[in-house]
Amino acid sequence: MFHNHHPHDEKKHIFGTVKVGERGQIVIPKDARELFDIKPGDTLMVLGDENHGIAIVKADKFRQIAMKMLQMFEQAPEEPPED
Repeated sequence: MFHNHHPHDEKKHIFGTVKVGERGQIVIPKDARELFDIKPGDTLMVLGDENHGIAIVKADKFRQIAMKMLQMFEQAPEEPPED
């Protein structure tokens, strides 16, 4: 297992490879668990895009983003600029 930073962006990482077990399980590399504060018992969401692949997101972080998006509906719509 190896962990490399992407040379052009300090926020991008390569954590190495994992093998999928017979039951479809993978082990999240330790460096990734530490960086993203993933602990035993945490709930993760698995998102997918057929063209780009799979993403794993902590459910609480995804919920925070969703709540911010829903708050947009509470704001009055902006008036278009007058010509």
